[in-house]
Amino acid sequence: MKTLFIAFAGSSLCAVLCTVAVSAQTGSINEPVRYIGGQTIDPDVHEGRLRYAIGTESRQTMRANRSHPEVADGFGWTYNHGSNLCYWNGNFYQQYLSNPADEHIAPGHTLVMTSKDGRHWNKPVEVFPPYKAPPGVTIPKGYHGYMMHQRMGFYVAPDGRLLILAFYGHTEDPFNKGGIGRVVREAYKDGSFGPIYFIRYSSYNSWNESNTSYPFYKRSSDAAFVTACDNLLKDPLMTFQWHDEDGGADGFYHGMKAGEALSYYHRKDGKVVALWKQSLSALSSDEGKNFSDPVKSPTFLMSGGKQWGQRTDDGRYALCYNPIESSEYRYPLVVVTGDDGILFDHMLLVQGEVPPRRFTGRWKDFGPCYMRGIEEGNGNPPGTDMWLSYSMNKEDIWISRIPVPVRYAVSGPVKDHFDGLAADGPVPDWNLYSPAWAPVSVVKSPGGRDGNCLQLLDKDPYDYARAIRVFEEGVKVRARFSVYADPANKGLLEVDLTDQYGNRPVRIRWDEKGRIVATDGSVEKPVQDYRQGRWYQVELVTEAVGEAIGGGTAGQGKYSLLIDGKEVLKDAQLAEAVKSVERLSLRTDHWRNLPTRTTPNETKDPPLAGCDEQSAPTIFYVDDVEVGGF
Repeated sequence: MKTLFIAFAGSSLCAVLCTVAVSAQTGSINEPVRYIGGQTIDPDVHEGRLRYAIGTESRQTMRANRSHPEVADGFGWTYNHGSNLCYWNGNFYQQYLSNPADEHIAPGHTLVMTSKDGRHWNKPVEVFPPYKAPPGVTIPKGYHGYMMHQRMGFYVAPDGRLLILAFYGHTEDPFNKGGIGRVVREAYKDGSFGPIYFIRYSSYNSWNESNTSYPFYKRSSDAAFVTACDNLLKDPLMTFQWHDEDGGADGFYHGMKAGEALSYYHRKDGKVVALWKQSLSALSSDEGKNFSDPVKSPTFLMSGGKQWGQRTDDGRYALCYNPIESSEYRYPLVVVTGDDGILFDHMLLVQGEVPPRRFTGRWKDFGPCYMRGIEEGNGNPPGTDMWLSYSMNKEDIWISRIPVPVRYAVSGPVKDHFDGLAADGPVPDWNLYSPAWAPVSVVKSPGGRDGNCLQLLDKDPYDYARAIRVFEEGVKVRARFSVYADPANKGLLEVDLTDQYGNRPVRIRWDEKGRIVATDGSVEKPVQDYRQGRWYQVELVTEAVGEAIGGGTAGQGKYSLLIDGKEVLKDAQLAEAVKSVERLSLRTDHWRNLPTRTTPNETKDPPLAGCDEQSAPTIFYVDDVEVGGF
């Protein structure tokens, strides 16, 4: 409360004593975090009309396959979600839970994948199988089997041991009274796993060693494992992530309130910021022993999808989430950044792709969602990149590597020749969308050309490979690059120049009939044929509208196309009038914008035809990318 003295002129009352309530400032328990950018998304397009977080590499780590489980998870289950991530013993560990088809429908189990570099992943391994009750124990009335549900997957103990955790409960409601307990096992450096134990039983029931399927962790003969579990139980920040499944009827959380799906980070002043679903946040000044009550941050637009916050390796902070109010349409996936962990700005795109959902199922929401990074204390991979794990359509598992510092603008000319890059390694400054069956990779150049180039190889019948190069925003832009269609190619390549909002004023296509097709306004024109097994040098000379709208600008912009130095299209009208351009986009299929926000979500349809089989290959190579003004 604050007392104010207000003087009124021309009145015998020279002063009035007023007592009013004054809200605390941003950064306090009343508003721990605030987005000050003011930018929101356009819900009508997958990318939201946002700029890209430059250099983000997104790769599919597990593509669900019902017909051929051996190339997927080994089980053929198509509901895959709730991923977690850590880095330990020189490996990434990615955990996710899985059901045959539907959310919260038995049976359910938990799997783990590993990778040395975050780009090439081993086949998933089941670490927590579907729960089987011991003889004589029946499913309580009102429930329909057993499932898994976890908000936390990993814990690196003080002695360096890695614990993997998950939670067993009853279908369809595993929370509180429906819960059984949290299980734990150790991951060993040789890639094997220790026995499964319960580390904590539900505080709402009478589950114990006598009526559950696994022993209590104290029974382990490995003293160091027991100590690691003890340390975890004493860590209030790590265990606060468990509040979702078991709110602590036994006083485990000392009455603290919580939202759903906690992530947290330390501010520079030492305070801990807690983040939950639905834009909720709170603060702790004592390392998580006590948190303020969750409050809604009005500047963060969210729904039932998770949010993720962390301090990045450059000493700044990042928050990732889906900036939408509808839980059924969780796209795009964005990042906002700030200097102090309180104020965040510059909403940028991490993942703007929404491929077709191949398998319907209950609560299988569209888009990239339930993002998790690497929790404090759970490892830090080499380099400064930020890593993000998530599911796509609650069907496939993905990972994104976001270069730090996070940026959206490029200065100076682009000259990318790929020769100095490692084969099949990262591609600096390129945004890559790389499904398992449609990878984007650095490879040795074909066709007798020396050095390396970028390959887009697509065998996915319902997805595509995509590579995007952001360049310096300009009104007058000259872009040069070389294209080679493999002799085995059966598909197409679309090349766009786009503005910062994703509008596509320049559109070129290498089609399946051996033609190079370009747009002139609203008309598509075949400009020449191309042969497979031959390099073509392409040059686009583009002039956008610029800033002088209504002030003397002639026309709606134009561009010319040159192939091997020959002008095949001159002063063509832009397909869309734009002020400037800043991205070169390469894609092995047509532009898409389905599903939309009105696409029915809860449907019961058969799998998409042929979705478990690879298609005839689309194979294109791109090299010598140079972009600048003129």
